[in-house]
Amino acid sequence: MLSSTKPYIAIAVGALIAGAAWAQPPAPKKAGIEQEGYVWNAAEGEKIEALELTGDMENGEEAYEVCSACHLPNGAGRPDGTFPQLAGQHTTVIIKQIADIREGLRDNPIMYPFAKTLIDPQELADVSVYIQTLPIPQDNGRGPGTNLELGKKLYDENCVECHGNFGEGDAVKFYPVLAGQHYKYMLRQVTEIRDGKRRNSNPEMVKVVKKYTDEDLDAVVDYMSRLEWPERTVKK
Repeated sequence: MLSSTKPYIAIAVGALIAGAAWAQPPAPKKAGIEQEGYVWNAAEGEKIEALELTGDMENGEEAYEVCSACHLPNGAGRPDGTFPQLAGQHTTVIIKQIADIREGLRDNPIMYPFAKTLIDPQELADVSVYIQTLPIPQDNGRGPGTNLELGKKLYDENCVECHGNFGEGDAVKFYPVLAGQHYKYMLRQVTEIRDGKRRNSNPEMVKVVKKYTDEDLDAVVDYMSRLEWPERTVKK
């Protein structure tokens, strides 16, 4: 694990990298779900190269130092939803999302300069396997708990088949772990998926959430923010 001095080093390094990155050209823009013929999770690019490699834990821990400036050394992210919880996420999901950001399929101007610091598919595989080993914290930012009955109903009807009873997702199908994720982050992402603003969205998920009202979204995300996956969650 990272030593007590590394978080401060990571913050300093992250600030320097970000400062230099803003002077560089903006992120590329690759056509996504807004374009006819879009194929979700197409088998192409550096994502495929990274998926075929075996990640190195030691190198991944070193590469993660830059990530820890925002996502914290334990991968917990921020409860206010600015930065997601990464700990315990499937390597496949991490690889896909970073690759999508790097090639301009997912718009994330804050993350893009940091994603570009990964020098090649091997380092992408390394950092992803390290992130997966981090235990999922139990103190994530949760929703207000005002309509959990509706949230559970919607989750059981529309979400559990892909994301599982514990929010464990599916590594093979690239479905993310939801357990331990922050309410505010998930609400923002699901809203953007519904409204067509997240360009690397899975069309099947768009079909599901397209019919949701704001109240529905809030309820189901509130419920999801309470999911725990014992297999990867911090033991108290």
